[in-house]
Amino acid sequence: MNGEINRLVHGFAGEHGLHATDVLALAAILDAPEPLTPGRLREHLGLTSGAVTACLDRLERAGHIRRVRESPDRRVVHLHYVPDARSAARAHFRPLADVTADVRSGFSEDELSVVLRFLTAMNEQLSAVRSPGR
Repeated sequence: MNGEINRLVHGFAGEHGLHATDVLALAAILDAPEPLTPGRLREHLGLTSGAVTACLDRLERAGHIRRVRESPDRRVVHLHYVPDARSAARAHFRPLADVTADVRSGFSEDELSVVLRFLTAMNEQLSAVRSPGR
């Protein structure tokens, strides 16, 4: 499953002249409950400041995001997904959403509860298994 999702991510990245990490950044920006700052994105992705700056430069040049100084502290930059780019991402990943809904409909709520418990436990354990120095 992870391999197939990565295939979709790499396909989207290739079509838009991006890196796979850029797509992960786009997903984080899209899913954030409030506008992300570059610093929070850096923490989320586990990248260096320079790598995040390069990523954001690519995303901005490609028309996917915009950086906005909208707080009283003009040093604070918020990252926003550009609406047209959001539509392109939704169109590309729509088959993933459709397949997920279709497969999910074949399972009972009790079965899905067990799957969710398993995936949650895996994520918790895997988050503790990091490369040295990370």
